[in-house]
Amino acid sequence: MADSNEMTINLIVLGRSQTGKSAAGNSLLGSSDFESHHSPSSVTTCCSLGRSCRISSVIRRNGCELALRVRVLDTPSYPHSGLSKEQVRDTVRSALAHHFGEEGLHLALLILRADLPLCPDERDQMIQFMQELLGPTWKEFTVVLLTHADKTEEAEFSEEEYLQSASSTLLSLLSSVQHKYIFIDNQKSITKEERVIVLRKLLNFVRQNNYQVLLLKHRKE
Repeated sequence: MADSNEMTINLIVLGRSQTGKSAAGNSLLGSSDFESHHSPSSVTTCCSLGRSCRISSVIRRNGCELALRVRVLDTPSYPHSGLSKEQVRDTVRSALAHHFGEEGLHLALLILRADLPLCPDERDQMIQFMQELLGPTWKEFTVVLLTHADKTEEAEFSEEEYLQSASSTLLSLLSSVQHKYIFIDNQKSITKEERVIVLRKLLNFVRQNNYQVLLLKHRKE
C-alpha cells in the first residue's frame, strides 16, 4: 500500500517465446514499456519492470474506492533461443528479489497461446520451471493468461466452448492452478474498458488469496 487510498499489485509475466508475453504486460500497464514484435529468435533477453499510472474506478475495499497501481516484471522466455534454463531462472530470481523482495509478488501470469495446443512435455517443462522459480506454493499464486483469444473468436468458439474442446493437458494445468485463467486479445490495442475487466479479474484472484503475497529471496542452487 502506498497510502490508505491506493493499492499496488506486483505481477510477473512468464512464458515461451512468441506467446504475447511482453504484449500482455503492455496491455496490463496501458503502455508500450516492453519491446514486443514477431521475431525468429527470443526478443526479451533481460528482465525489466514497468509501472502503470494511477488507475481509478477499478477496485473497492471495505466500502471505499481505491486507486490502483500495477507493476509488471517482464522476463526472458523459457525455453529461450539464446539463454540456458539456468541463465533464465537465475536472471528472473535476481530480478524478483530486487524489485519485489520487500513487498512480495501478488501473481505470476503464465502466458499461453489460446490458438495453439499445449503438449504434455511443454506443460511438464513449464511446471518444473515454475516450481524451481517460485517454490512449492507456485500454484496458489499463478494465473494462466490465454493470449490470442481473437483467433478462437474467429473460429467461432466462445470461452465455454473453447474449454469444452480443450485438451486434457491444458485442462489439468488449469485445474492445478484452481481454474485461475483469463482470456486476452493482445493482438490489437486493448481498450480502457477491456483493460479494467482484466485488472478486476486479477484483483479478484488477489482477493481469493486474502491479499497474501509470495515472498521470494534470491538463492543459488
